[in-house]
Amino acid sequence: MDVIALVGPSGTGKSHRALQVAKEHKADAIIDDGILIQHGKIIAGASAKTEKSKIMAVRRAIFVLPGHAEEVRKAIEDVKPHRILVIGTSENMVHKIAKTLKLPSIQLIVHIEDIATRSEMAEAQFHRLKEGKHIIPVPTIELKPHFSGYLIDPLQSLFKQSRVKRRKLGEKSIVRPIFSYYGKLIIDDRVIRSIVEKTIKAKEAVKNIKNVNIKHILQGDEDRGLSISCEVILNYGSHIPTLISQTQSKVRERVEFTTGLVVHSINIVVRALYVEPQLAAI
Repeated sequence: MDVIALVGPSGTGKSHRALQVAKEHKADAIIDDGILIQHGKIIAGASAKTEKSKIMAVRRAIFVLPGHAEEVRKAIEDVKPHRILVIGTSENMVHKIAKTLKLPSIQLIVHIEDIATRSEMAEAQFHRLKEGKHIIPVPTIELKPHFSGYLIDPLQSLFKQSRVKRRKLGEKSIVRPIFSYYGKLIIDDRVIRSIVEKTIKAKEAVKNIKNVNIKHILQGDEDRGLSISCEVILNYGSHIPTLISQTQSKVRERVEFTTGLVVHSINIVVRALYVEPQLAAI
């Protein structure tokens, strides 16, 4: 089984072009926003578009909700696709999805900028931001048993094979998820800092934590994730490399699960070791 990916910022038309990219690269399955699609049918998973909040939608899209990844992994084993197209907002995201679903390494990444013009991407973002419209690359009739949001309209996807003949690639559907009505979601850095501090302080070996720094990795107006750094004082007696590695993993897990943001790096500096003073013998 091969894996390829389609990457681009939110609302730039990735799902709109998913069927065409899949066709051109002979992919017979698609992973998009939490669902596994094959031959125009939803095989497994739940769409992020069905969630009522943007945070939950992001969690759904990256398969961190309990049981979600396991369901889709099992379905992939059952249907045995030849090639899967994974769709995401960044290279980090598609690699994370592939790792979570235990897929082979991604062999090819197609960027939306390579297949869509600036005007086409701007138009797609207008419909996303101003009208709350999202596209799912399956027929509307297929969505109805799965989707609890607002279905708007089916959309035919046509691929020009020649000047006189067009071949239909498949049908797509336009939806307006509930969370699209709530406007832009901003998570204050103080919230992220609190999650980091609480997670690290829960470790018995940590005496104190300070200088927690949250850095956002931006591309234009798109927040591509976080880089986190902090300093700690440890109680003497723990194996430092193991403790730091476990702490980094726990912080990444908690921040990503709670906020839906991708954590690119966590740098923890050990500033000192605390030794409990011993009482002198009488």
